[in-house]
Amino acid sequence: MINRIRDVRTQKGLTLAEVAESCSPPTTAQTIGRLETGMRNLSLAWMNRIAAALGVEPETLVRSDHDDTPRMVATLTDSGAQALSAPMDAVLPTDLDAGAPLLAVHVEATCGEYRSGDQIWLRQIAMEDTAKAINRDVLVPRPGGRFAFGRLIDRQGTLVGILPPGMGQRQIVIDNPPWIAVAQMLVRPL
Repeated sequence: MINRIRDVRTQKGLTLAEVAESCSPPTTAQTIGRLETGMRNLSLAWMNRIAAALGVEPETLVRSDHDDTPRMVATLTDSGAQALSAPMDAVLPTDLDAGAPLLAVHVEATCGEYRSGDQIWLRQIAMEDTAKAINRDVLVPRPGGRFAFGRLIDRQGTLVGILPPGMGQRQIVIDNPPWIAVAQMLVRPL
């Protein structure tokens, strides 16, 4: 198994010291560095502590020697594409602090700003946090196993108003939905 701690840490923009301090209980930057480089064995307990500090699932920190994980090879800056000093694994953004898993919606037909083939990744939020989602695209469950997707335009009491994407769509009002998921990321094939 290959350890991916450094790749995840650098993609999140964290230093060794920041990860060490975020561990529970805190540890030293030197210990995190030794675990990253393999100079110290990565036990299950350490893997869980570091994963929690980085805000990822523990299995994200390791991969098989023969894994075909996508690789990040360059970064795009205002002066063009720049090579990384060493390729690293591309890690799906996650955030354990958000408390809910990511959900995905596949776009089958072009609708509004979304194109056929797009994937919209969303995260569930608590109903009391819906004020933060006003004017954001959301997915809301409806009775009978159906869903509403569109811009959250209003919340009054237990009622939420959703404006579907696309021309001429009418507002959908849902009473007391069990949850709302807010769009976090768009994945678009080129």
